[in-house]
Amino acid sequence: MRVFWHREDLRATDNRGLMQAAQDAAEADEHLLPVFIFDSLTTDHDGNPRMQYLLDSLAELRQWYRNHGGDIYVTVGNAVDTFEQLLTTYDISGVYWNRLYNKEARARDEQVTETIKAAQIDVETVRDELFFEPGDITTNKGEPYSVYTYFWKKWRDRPKETRVAHPPAPVLAKEEGETIPSMEDIGFSPPQADIQPAGMDAATERLETFCDDGIFRYESDRDYPTREGVSRLSADLSAGTIGVRTVHDATVEAKERASEEETDSVEEYQSQLAWREFYTHVLYFNPDVETENYKSYENPINWRDNPEELAAWKQGKTGYPIVDAGMRQLLEEAYMHNRMRMIVASFLTKDLQIDWREGYAHFRKYLADHNIANNNGGWQWAASTGTDSQPYFRIFNPMTQGERYDPDAKYIKQYVPELEGVSPDIIHSWHECSLSERARCAPDYPAPIVDHSHRREATLDMFQSARGDD
Repeated sequence: MRVFWHREDLRATDNRGLMQAAQDAAEADEHLLPVFIFDSLTTDHDGNPRMQYLLDSLAELRQWYRNHGGDIYVTVGNAVDTFEQLLTTYDISGVYWNRLYNKEARARDEQVTETIKAAQIDVETVRDELFFEPGDITTNKGEPYSVYTYFWKKWRDRPKETRVAHPPAPVLAKEEGETIPSMEDIGFSPPQADIQPAGMDAATERLETFCDDGIFRYESDRDYPTREGVSRLSADLSAGTIGVRTVHDATVEAKERASEEETDSVEEYQSQLAWREFYTHVLYFNPDVETENYKSYENPINWRDNPEELAAWKQGKTGYPIVDAGMRQLLEEAYMHNRMRMIVASFLTKDLQIDWREGYAHFRKYLADHNIANNNGGWQWAASTGTDSQPYFRIFNPMTQGERYDPDAKYIKQYVPELEGVSPDIIHSWHECSLSERARCAPDYPAPIVDHSHRREATLDMFQSARGDD
């Protein structure tokens, strides 16, 4: 029997490791047993929304296997212990999985590999999440890129694999493990957020809908949260309910139908796939970046410790409407539009001068699409501590950001109902309104907790001090 270990790849189609295991099993006239393990690495780093997304996706994957004459072995426990048990229960000739790239996953996988090889059984790991392994795209000196633009040009121009099929039904083993646990069984609570449907079918539908229309407007619409100009595939790519080759193939097909102007839009979306890969390469070569600044400064950055301001930011009660709308969307949907992510991250690190790690941890807790590499890369970009990051002196003005990307305040009013009857002009100048005017227009919505212009100057001083400037 061959075993395939599912992790962040909860799909049957376009799964390179699963297909490799199935082909080898068929050639050896053996069966294939898919496995999923709820180990500490799976449960210790996710919040309620992402865990619910994984459970829903796993339930759909199990049903797919059952519909095709097989099943998936599901269990809760330590990965090494689970494989020791599997090796004593079944006559296993090979174990397969798709590679993960963060340091904790790599360390765990090394331990599992040692256990399996000690039993004289082969282990096959497969590249699936990425088109190119870390180290495949480098500078002319053979070094990893720290600037995205140069990485993107090479990534864009290199040939890429197309999607692979699902394993044939006859090869699947019907050996089920435990029932899929509930959220409570593994120490979680049902999320309060209204999370988008999970699983392979929902992901495929989102991709098809986006490539029918939105991808051709992506370049012009992606920064405007009310235009529905994004794919909403981030959680699907994070949980692995859709393969990156499937997504890229769909963009290639869309590009063939596109006008010249629309072609630029399709390429802009393709560049987002490259960003995911770039940040994964950064994480691989800099494994401590999850908790440490990528960029070093002469002196430590003197982040402020202000629990009250941090709490206001988390709750969407800063008195800056566009910031609060973004933070409330996160709590309500376990998702936040990407432009809003940049705005709220800039506000936390530059207006409140609070350490980016606080924001990273909050996003990890509440995002259904949490991914270590992307979440970390985005936060360090905004904090001016990461690779290819926003220069420290470019600080988002939350009022002009709101006016530019939500001019009619439709997005703001959707998530900040206290401002429903307030004109967009007043909303976008909320920081300038008098106390009496604010009380008259929206008595339940707070005044700004900080003055942006003052904090901007303080932040410039903070970074200049960290740089060692006189």
